[in-house]
Amino acid sequence: MTQEADPQALESLRQQAESRLSELLERRAPGERVAVLGAGSDDLDSGRHYLKLLADGGFAVPAWPVEYGGMGLGKAEAGVVRSALNKFKAPDLYPFLVGIDLVGPTILAYGNDEQKARWLPRLRSGEEIWCQMFSEPDAGSDLAGLKARALRDGEGWRLTGSKVWTSRAHYSQWGLLLARHDPSLPKHKGITAFGLDMSCPGVTVRPLVQMNRDAHFNEVFMDDVWVPDRDRIGDVGQGWAVAITCLSFERGALGGGLGVQLDQIDRLATKISEHSPAPAVLRDQLAARVADHRIAGWSAARSRAARAAGKAPGPEDSLSKLRATAFIKRLADLGMAAEGAEATVGAEDPDEWQTMFLMSPSLSIRGGTDEIQHNILGERVLGLPPEPRVDKDRPFSETI
Repeated sequence: MTQEADPQALESLRQQAESRLSELLERRAPGERVAVLGAGSDDLDSGRHYLKLLADGGFAVPAWPVEYGGMGLGKAEAGVVRSALNKFKAPDLYPFLVGIDLVGPTILAYGNDEQKARWLPRLRSGEEIWCQMFSEPDAGSDLAGLKARALRDGEGWRLTGSKVWTSRAHYSQWGLLLARHDPSLPKHKGITAFGLDMSCPGVTVRPLVQMNRDAHFNEVFMDDVWVPDRDRIGDVGQGWAVAITCLSFERGALGGGLGVQLDQIDRLATKISEHSPAPAVLRDQLAARVADHRIAGWSAARSRAARAAGKAPGPEDSLSKLRATAFIKRLADLGMAAEGAEATVGAEDPDEWQTMFLMSPSLSIRGGTDEIQHNILGERVLGLPPEPRVDKDRPFSETI
């Protein structure tokens, strides 16, 4: 099937996918609670069981090559399969999505054949969970300002440094890590990417508790950790390209509505209608959120179509990410307003709107901060002059 499949071919694929999935999964009932970005949940067993059910057909990774457990589909066809999956019950898969949606495609792009054969099957099945180890305490939003060091040591490397905001690191088996191998080069050129075995001696993980009591963000410390060169991803010095590729997948994933389903908004409409009469301001906000959800879906479809046509990820992903972040925050606010006084109780067992409300502020720093996305749009879309970057072409060692 080609990437530009006609509507009849896509409809036939949808029917085939739904027929096969109905043999494996239960259909999702309207009104069933939907988890958004894993807020408050660390259920790994259910996710692994679900991914195991999907493994034989490649349904969890429809765009991956068949030899690595996917369906070998183009972007349009893969989108049809994912839409079919949304009609069936699924556990919270957020613990696995960094690996499946971000790291897996990055390994497909930059990993060698041995790495693909070694890592992708266990990643796809959920047997091994991956985390993304980019951000650092002293770098802020300047990802290229990272200071974690990678020193060559025989057939491997010695890693020293720290990372922060590393989601699910406390139970990940592997991390996609960026480290600086040569500080004499400009900051974007002296970086190399690695797959880090999180069980290696010298790796310490410390969870960070959020205001919703979720502790999935972490600090990670590396003290003279030895990593074999076979776990280097891409060429030496290619780390920045690896990072940008991974981030493009992340922004695309975060820009499609963040897992919110239309029936979740329908449930909110029902709750609002329970007010007698329903306040006009709530009805107006509900209509706006429905529009936001539609726009997020259309934006995601536009990005998929661009990739299917061979276009490199562009600033539209930054816009989609900003829009999706704002959508979730506004939707959570509306859910809390619809609950009224009830929204202030039940902290020991928060409902979906309370959970979403407490989680939503974190979206402004996930997948690149809002400020970074605004800079990208200002420079690449509006043509505004870039911020002064006096350190861009200087050796990194001279800027710290």
